[in-house]
Amino acid sequence: MKQILVPTDFSENAWNAIVFAKNLFKDQECVFHFLHTYTPAFYRVDYIMGGPEFSAIPDSGVERSLAGLEKTKEKIERLYPNPKHRYNTLASFNTLTDEISEVTKERNIEAIVMGTQGATGAVEIFLGTNTVHVLRKAKIPVLVVPNGYSFTAVNSILFPTDYWSDYKVEELGFLLDFAQDQKAEIVVFHANEEHDLTEAQQKNKMLLSTKLKEIKHRFVLDRDNLMPNAVYKYINDNNTELLAMMNRKHNFFERLIIKQHIDAFGFHIDIPFLVIPDTANVSK
Repeated sequence: MKQILVPTDFSENAWNAIVFAKNLFKDQECVFHFLHTYTPAFYRVDYIMGGPEFSAIPDSGVERSLAGLEKTKEKIERLYPNPKHRYNTLASFNTLTDEISEVTKERNIEAIVMGTQGATGAVEIFLGTNTVHVLRKAKIPVLVVPNGYSFTAVNSILFPTDYWSDYKVEELGFLLDFAQDQKAEIVVFHANEEHDLTEAQQKNKMLLSTKLKEIKHRFVLDRDNLMPNAVYKYINDNNTELLAMMNRKHNFFERLIIKQHIDAFGFHIDIPFLVIPDTANVSK
């Protein structure tokens, strides 16, 4: 049974991500863990001691969190009933990233599904700081759903790569299982305007091909465009329902969406994207 974590702040955007996850995994047996984290306006002594459970003083933050989670659970059960799905609610006085790290370990979470901050146009979404922090720190795949995105069956997954990773099966596992469950094709995409693949890149490409042997897939090379425009163009020109990326420090993903010292992070696509932690060795 899949264990899926869905953080929520009870916004319309968060609800949209929950509905997307429900539709995406409608044929899979899943436990959805709805998580809400909060911090009070000021820190009380009992929090220093270990949290509100150590105090007899009521905490309105706890009450709002629990009430919001219960309302979310009741609403999803009423509007989207599915006997294959179960639900768990988690309220925590903690930062989102720290709580996600703890819950992931304690409950064997396989993936996180969350929304973005909002949309400012037809082809641009913005990632809130919480989303960015989760993407950077999560040790498991994170599926990000653009605000207002309506569920569409996933038939094609775009997977950009530079072929510098010695792809690990434990990191690709969720993507491979996901593609099989959705009966989707993985399009392995590489943009290189100037150079042929090095010997190390060719070796890694062959390794990736071996890992994908049970999955419908194909390799695409774009020699006319550079990253990230090559990805944007491919998505716009083809029927691509999901973008999947490996997140390695300083790689394409980091350069694409991580910008320091600003509150909003622009990312010029309007389809869901899956971010997979990459701890592979890189030898050039």
